[in-house]
Amino acid sequence: MTQWLSVLFFLGCLTSSAFGQPVQSTLEKIKSAKTITMGYREASLPFSYVSNEKKPVGYMVDLCARVAAGIQQQLGLDNLQVKWTPVTPENRIAMVANGTIDLECGTTTNTLSRQEQVDFSHMTFVDGGSLLVSTASNINGLSDIAGKRIAVIPGTTTEKVMAEALQKMNVAVELVRVREHSDGIAALENGTADAYASDRVILIGLALTSKDPTKLALADEYLSYEPYGLMLRRGDADFRLAVNRVLSQLYRSGQIYPIYERWFGAVDRASTLLQTMYRLHGLPD
Repeated sequence: MTQWLSVLFFLGCLTSSAFGQPVQSTLEKIKSAKTITMGYREASLPFSYVSNEKKPVGYMVDLCARVAAGIQQQLGLDNLQVKWTPVTPENRIAMVANGTIDLECGTTTNTLSRQEQVDFSHMTFVDGGSLLVSTASNINGLSDIAGKRIAVIPGTTTEKVMAEALQKMNVAVELVRVREHSDGIAALENGTADAYASDRVILIGLALTSKDPTKLALADEYLSYEPYGLMLRRGDADFRLAVNRVLSQLYRSGQIYPIYERWFGAVDRASTLLQTMYRLHGLPD
């Protein structure tokens, strides 16, 4: 028996030393550094973008600011610094997975394939892919896009569902790959694209802030279902719970609606689908 105990003790030492110490949890990291690092997008109006004052603003940024305040309270910290770091569609998942940022506050759709690399909070928005088109292009829906130039951001769920829709319809288009939403609207305005594919609410925001909104129109059709969530490191259940606790309280109390109206009031009222999502995720504490 003594020999077996010695073997077990030796194996325990191997586990803790040879294979390294346990990974520090996000909450432990935040409490130790008194800093939480948030990722934001620079041109995803009205969700996450840079203001004229060169600060990150938007619907998702407001949600993340509330999350930071809630985590500060949960950890009992007198002060918590929020460090904002820009992310792109290409690097956002990797920056969450490798711990560069603690929480991504952009327009990322929760998909099963992405859950292989990261985790997601409660849903924060429900949207769908669509097309913002130039009125001169005569595009009213997917049936009109054969041979047209369609701008899209590579690596997004919109690119994937666009390809699937085109294959199903046996339609060929010229894809114009752009880096950011601002590049997509610029392609429409300068005539290098006939349509820009992205999530519908983003397209509405882009149209309202374009040089001449009368020259742009939204297609009637939806390309996809896009459930947004805040990305966080995979397998960190305590941090995910802390984030979800704040979101549930916002939804349950109705405090989410002034935040929504601040960013979307000029565009649209919260849809029945979105209101239902808030109710379903307003879990009791």
